[in-house]
Amino acid sequence: MKTTSKQLLIALAATLALGSAQAAGSLNLANYGVSATYALDILGGTGGGISGLEASAVTYAKDRNSLFFVGDEGTGVVEISLTGKTLGTMAFDWTGTGSTKHDTESLAYLGNGQLVVGEERLYDAYKFSYANGGSAKLVNAGVSISNDNVGNDGMEGLAYDPRNGGSFIAVKQDVPEDVRSGTLTFGANLSGVASTSTLFDPAKLGLSTLSDVAVLSTVDSLAGTAGADNLLFLSLGSRMLVEADRSGNVISRFDLSNVLAHNGIEGVTIDEKGTIYLVAEQIQDGTGPANPASQLIVLSATAPVPEPASAALMLIGGIGLFAAAKRRRLQR
Repeated sequence: MKTTSKQLLIALAATLALGSAQAAGSLNLANYGVSATYALDILGGTGGGISGLEASAVTYAKDRNSLFFVGDEGTGVVEISLTGKTLGTMAFDWTGTGSTKHDTESLAYLGNGQLVVGEERLYDAYKFSYANGGSAKLVNAGVSISNDNVGNDGMEGLAYDPRNGGSFIAVKQDVPEDVRSGTLTFGANLSGVASTSTLFDPAKLGLSTLSDVAVLSTVDSLAGTAGADNLLFLSLGSRMLVEADRSGNVISRFDLSNVLAHNGIEGVTIDEKGTIYLVAEQIQDGTGPANPASQLIVLSATAPVPEPASAALMLIGGIGLFAAAKRRRLQR
């Protein structure tokens, strides 16, 4: 049977409609696979130095085309390329913060070199400007998100949503789990103000712990769609990456059970193309060499959904082809 131009156009429109529906509803983690892993430098010797051996949080800096990560109980932040190459470091000065463990388990990038690092046990966050080779005096700009005695089950993740003036998502690891959303301001000596509330019951996620969170509003293919409101949740305890809406309804999952199975994967971030970056602390179960490095893991979509603008151009082009074919038939 001969296929007409009209039939081709209908098929194209149906395909684009399906792609647009997928883009609007989900990142679709089932469509992802591990594309690369990279060992991260052990800075400052075998003791871990500025980064620590236990990479615990990572964030993407679009305007620098790079990543930043911190190590659990490290003493600073490290900037790396998208392939894990060290680009620079900055030390933390914890004087006056009240922190004794320096338990840096969360990190968010605000843009223009501005970062926010979280201290798990105190449930505090500190904003600073990155300067390679410098030192960030954290007490200068801080906020206490919670005054609860959270100990080692405290704030494990922090993400920044730049829309509508900016807001934050924070996750508490366990006992109990918590997902908080709201705004943060930062002031000297923790004089900043946290206006946050619980977003939903984290039990809906079905995860044994919460290790990090990332927003999807910065993914180009989801811009202007319902999917831009979705969140990525990482669970070390469940070895699972979950996409969920802001009511806690799970949309898609990625099983991490067989991804560097001996490493603890504790940090997640995503770039504007939808590429996901995870950081994993060093091997801790005695199966690896002495002082094994932390790892950067890259997850890529195997068949990415076209961006809304691209889909629109394809549809316009298809309509143009159909119109041209119709004119030719009329001229015969």
